[in-house]
Amino acid sequence: MNSIIKKYIFIIPLLINIYLGAQTINASGSGWAVSVPAITEAGNNYTGTYASATNATVLSGSLPGSFLNLLSSSGAKITMHYTPTTWNSNLHLYAKRSGGTATINGVCVLCTATINGGNTAYIEIPQGTSNTLSTITFSGVLGLGNSVTYSAINVQFQISGVSVTIPAASYSAQVVFTVAAN
Repeated sequence: MNSIIKKYIFIIPLLINIYLGAQTINASGSGWAVSVPAITEAGNNYTGTYASATNATVLSGSLPGSFLNLLSSSGAKITMHYTPTTWNSNLHLYAKRSGGTATINGVCVLCTATINGGNTAYIEIPQGTSNTLSTITFSGVLGLGNSVTYSAINVQFQISGVSVTIPAASYSAQVVFTVAAN
């Protein structure tokens, strides 16, 4: 009996993957190294909050027609979380978005695609669970061979909690971006 259940468990993810096609998200950039100045006088602390360049990471990708049909008009979201390599729990990571374009490809009547949210304030990047950075919404009468491509989504990072009370060390984490149904 157990072997039958195991077979179904492997078949279900495979069928979902075939139906959804290959939605993609590509992140480019060279990473971000925070340069914290030395404390030169006793009793001083660090600024505590540091920000990267506005385009520390640039996101792009595509949503295939099968994914669009499944979502109908609900759109997609780009989520983020971090995986610590060497980390201190007093440090907090944030991100915000600027720019970005979305284009619908294929036969489509009165179609629009827009990138929304994540551009006015920093959003905390949690460990393990995900927060939404931005959404990609689309509308129109979907036709044949539709897909959405998005590009030039600039991501700026911020770190807070830098303090003399945190042991001196090199800390690192990997930020993971995911595109999913909204």
